[in-house]
Amino acid sequence: MKIEHIAMYVNDLDGAKNFFVKYFAAVPNEGYHNEKTDFRSYFLSFDDGARLEIMKSPLAEKSEKTPYRSGYIHIAFSLGTKEEVDELTEKLKADGFEVISGPRTTGDGYYESAVVGFEGNIIEITV
Repeated sequence: MKIEHIAMYVNDLDGAKNFFVKYFAAVPNEGYHNEKTDFRSYFLSFDDGARLEIMKSPLAEKSEKTPYRSGYIHIAFSLGTKEEVDELTEKLKADGFEVISGPRTTGDGYYESAVVGFEGNIIEITV
């Protein structure tokens, strides 16, 4: 069994798409638009086969994103090396994204950093 994809609502669909393309080499599909409901989405594919669906709907509620809320809390990307984690963390920081931890080795042995990405969503970057 495998997870087929993960989906999330966003406020700025193209901004979210561009974020994942720029920093995580996502490949977007052509997008989907339901003209009747004004629902829009993209499927973003990553080099290992994982997919993320980003969606926008006039019905989606805007809510505060706190780091300790219940439910899904972050997306983690494995880059392969500590150097790649360090480089991407610095690039995101230089582009104005807040680094909230790391890069560091955690108590359970992960080398990672955590960044507040687009629209306050936490992105974990690990080896």
